[in-house]
Amino acid sequence: MTASSAILEVQPILVNATRFRKAREADWERLEYLVGRIEKRSVRALSDEDLLALPLLYRSALSSLSVARETSLDRALISYLEQLCTRAYFQIYGVPTSALRQIGRFFAKSWPEAVQAIWRETLVAFLLTVAGAVVAYLLVRNDPTWFFGIMPEGLSAGRDPSASAETLRATLYGASKDDGLAVFATYLFTHNAQIAIFAFALGFAFAVPTVLLILYNGLMLGAFVAVFVPKGLGWNLGGWLMIHGTTEIFAIILAGAAGFRIGTAIAFPGRLSRGDSAIAAGRSAATAMAGAVIMLIAAGLLEGIGRQTVTEDRARYAIGLTMLLGWLVYFYMPRKA
Repeated sequence: MTASSAILEVQPILVNATRFRKAREADWERLEYLVGRIEKRSVRALSDEDLLALPLLYRSALSSLSVARETSLDRALISYLEQLCTRAYFQIYGVPTSALRQIGRFFAKSWPEAVQAIWRETLVAFLLTVAGAVVAYLLVRNDPTWFFGIMPEGLSAGRDPSASAETLRATLYGASKDDGLAVFATYLFTHNAQIAIFAFALGFAFAVPTVLLILYNGLMLGAFVAVFVPKGLGWNLGGWLMIHGTTEIFAIILAGAAGFRIGTAIAFPGRLSRGDSAIAAGRSAATAMAGAVIMLIAAGLLEGIGRQTVTEDRARYAIGLTMLLGWLVYFYMPRKA
């Protein structure tokens, strides 16, 4: 074998880019047209002939892409074929679903499974909330001045240890003349929604801010209870809180749990990099957080309806406990794989 023949054997086959494109461009354009119709409408928009041609055109485009890469054709053509083949792949082998089906899957499977996946973090967030409530309750009962150090001024709005029993009772049943309860309830909902969002969003900082926020939310709850109980309004306050609180506080706990999941994944990534570990944990955590937002909206509706229409304590307790039981069954009921 001569040296010149050896050189010819190792050289790649040269393909004329213009001729290559001209010979196959019609198939590419047809494939792009069919994929575009599916993306804009659905696969039902294609005729039987187009459906039969789609996989053949896809394989032809893959073959063209392979040749283009092997023969070092111009980069723009290679990029075009890569994008075309990727779009066609997802339409042929993917499982496109309608928006309604995606929403249905979220409520039927994705959301409950995401909550189940963070059950340990949920338990930790619950225990932190209870611990904060107990500590604040004891502090305020022993020294009422602690109340002003725990509660934001706008959130208390006169509902402090110096308020009379009649004033406090009026806030629970909407009997105050200036309807201060409406302002208070709106402020409370906004405040709790902010805590939920920040508890999740700040989880990346190794979950430290999330721990503090969940603990602080428990402290506020305990301080608030410590104002009403000495005035003989503990049962009444429980009903007012129960009607929406079982949903609202549960949502905050889930938001905190989602933040814990991300924070611990970053702090203890295992064999993965911190970024990859955070991404993996963020999938279920983000789904749980999206559900927590829905719960906060539901809590707002419950609070508004309950404040205006339900003033009997037992009915408030019944609604609140029913909602809590419903959430527990919905999230943790065993499901078929």
